[in-house]
Amino acid sequence: MNGTEINLQRPAMKRLAHILLATTLLTGMASSARAQDATSTRSDTTELAPIVLEGATYETEGTNSYTTRQISVGDKDTRALREVPQSTTVVTRERLEDGNFSSLDTVMRKTPGVVVLTNDDGRSSLYSRGFEFDTLYMNGLSTPVSSIYGTQPDMAVVDHIEILRGPSGLFGGAGEPAGAVNMRLKQASDEYKASINTIMSSWDGKRVEGDITGPLTKSGRVRGRLVGVLSGKDSFVDGVDNKVGVVYGTIQADLTENTTATVSINHTKRDISPFNGLPTLANGTLLDLPTSTYTGADWNTFENNVTQYIAELEHRFEDGGHAKISALYSHVDVDFLYAYAAGAANASGVVTSGTRWLARDYEQDSVSLDAHISRPFEIYGLENNIIAGVDYRGSDDSLRSATGVISGAQSLYNWNTHLARPTVTFGSATETESDQYGIYGQWRIKPFDKLTLIGGGRFTWYDAQSGSSEVKVNGEFTPYAGIIYDLTDRLSAYASYTQIFQPQSAVDSSGAIIDPRTGEQYEVGLKAELTDGLNASLAWFDLTDENRAVTDPNNTSYYLALGKAHMRGIEFEVNGEILPNWEATAGYTYTDTEYKNTTRAAGSEYYTPEHMVQLFTKYTFEDTGNWTDGFFVGGGVKLFSSFKNVSRTAAGGATTINAPGYGVVDLQAGYKFNEHVTASLTVNNVFNKTYYERVGGTSVFNFYGEPRSFVFKIGTTF
Repeated sequence: MNGTEINLQRPAMKRLAHILLATTLLTGMASSARAQDATSTRSDTTELAPIVLEGATYETEGTNSYTTRQISVGDKDTRALREVPQSTTVVTRERLEDGNFSSLDTVMRKTPGVVVLTNDDGRSSLYSRGFEFDTLYMNGLSTPVSSIYGTQPDMAVVDHIEILRGPSGLFGGAGEPAGAVNMRLKQASDEYKASINTIMSSWDGKRVEGDITGPLTKSGRVRGRLVGVLSGKDSFVDGVDNKVGVVYGTIQADLTENTTATVSINHTKRDISPFNGLPTLANGTLLDLPTSTYTGADWNTFENNVTQYIAELEHRFEDGGHAKISALYSHVDVDFLYAYAAGAANASGVVTSGTRWLARDYEQDSVSLDAHISRPFEIYGLENNIIAGVDYRGSDDSLRSATGVISGAQSLYNWNTHLARPTVTFGSATETESDQYGIYGQWRIKPFDKLTLIGGGRFTWYDAQSGSSEVKVNGEFTPYAGIIYDLTDRLSAYASYTQIFQPQSAVDSSGAIIDPRTGEQYEVGLKAELTDGLNASLAWFDLTDENRAVTDPNNTSYYLALGKAHMRGIEFEVNGEILPNWEATAGYTYTDTEYKNTTRAAGSEYYTPEHMVQLFTKYTFEDTGNWTDGFFVGGGVKLFSSFKNVSRTAAGGATTINAPGYGVVDLQAGYKFNEHVTASLTVNNVFNKTYYERVGGTSVFNFYGEPRSFVFKIGTTF
């Protein structure tokens, strides 16, 4: 850690005053910069013409494409994919529709370079390069994500998803080195459009999505959009169901020709009968059980409500720059009570340790603020672009928890779900407050046409309190560097160095909090625009996460910052139109995972599959002049090599759970009756492969992948 400690008062709202002040200053900077552009007479500084990508659009809805030419993840501007010197993936609206995806984790299961640690839909953990995504972004604003509390948004409200892999500390501050996931929410249109999707699927699945958008004034300067979802589905696991309701609304107004204000509200309610996965044998051996096996109680319940409010104000300068102020407030309310196996099974498939139950009552209020300005300019004939900004994110959490064990042996082949519902008595709530604010900047310069140099940095102040304990980081500096060289008009080579840090709460034998974990990554690669609608990338990365807490061998009640995780790998990806009417998304990921100095560390170490392949492709018959016009066919393949999880105890014990690799094939066919009605049938896991999709501990978190299933969809537009 570095920097000087400063005294910041609580509650968190007092800290917002600093951000609001900085916002005011940035607004003044934007106005000043605009005036300076209009009146500057300096001969060494020239205003650049606006940068325009021909045919480029940031929204993907209506493009019918599996790729895009602009992204904003890893930056505060929308840029061409080749201008971001890190590995990126975009999941467009067309791909979301074709995949029949509902929650974020259902998308990520079919996305290159991402591993999903399966749980109930909407409650799964998302990993990249061996680390978990601990923060999501909505329209570039951070919002906490928690798998156990089911805070992932529904995909009906999303235009597209942008994924950046590797540390994203420059614009994110503290966090895991997995990267960043930014969801661009659907925007209001100045043209009237409406649609209804009706989806029926295996295990009594029913889902209806309604979407309407259009102008609210005659001029179209004020426009709105409303999206609603009702969904319910049972599961291939006995006793499990998942119900979701969503309402999303947004209003956008052009205050001037170049200034736009947007206000959005997104509310999601989940009602789930949850399942915590299967146990293993005591030595970690996976069991060969029916995929329908359930190890809970008939009173298992999970309910949550997640509401997000977003406000954005953006001014676009004539030179292509912009200034933007945005805020996101989120409220999460969760209640659950569920049972699961209390221990490992014996050779006869009996859990002798009984059934454990867990109950929680959780509330969270979080705020995210960002204010930044981006300006292109020219000095002595060299193209430059500067981004400068401030941000804040904070949360107040309240958790009441209780747990217990219901005695009595349980057979995995005849599990008794009719258990006596426990009387839950919560103790006092654990209150946690966290605040982070930062100052960041990035400078791009082109010494000559083919070369772009990028440098940036961030200072972060972080403070978290829970009970009597406090973790504080003051003025932590996070550097960023990148270089891009255009080999041709369509092919670029790049290299980048990125960092991130993650505060820790463990203490050493002197009582001092150990230093934050630090993640750093070196990456080199190639990015190509093979055609106007086809993008490809190849990347090599070397990612290290250091200062991981390990138990002090001389005093096992304390910790040392000695642990280390090292990930190295290669990623290859192709997305877009291969030939007219033929769209595809394909990716291969190789990851070598190594953990060091962890033999005495308590916790879990998940080993990403060494090899991962994801492929989906679709061909549409058009203008053939025969009966095939309007038909489309598609298919996908998912191949994962073997993977494992190592569960360690503070006493030095370790259990390794190994899962074999697997391959799954999906097929799809559909017909477009006219401009307004389309129908499709998708068969997932065509060959009904039985496999473990996730492994966890000896008592829980071992999940089978979904058996063969069918999805029938009718889409109607107006």
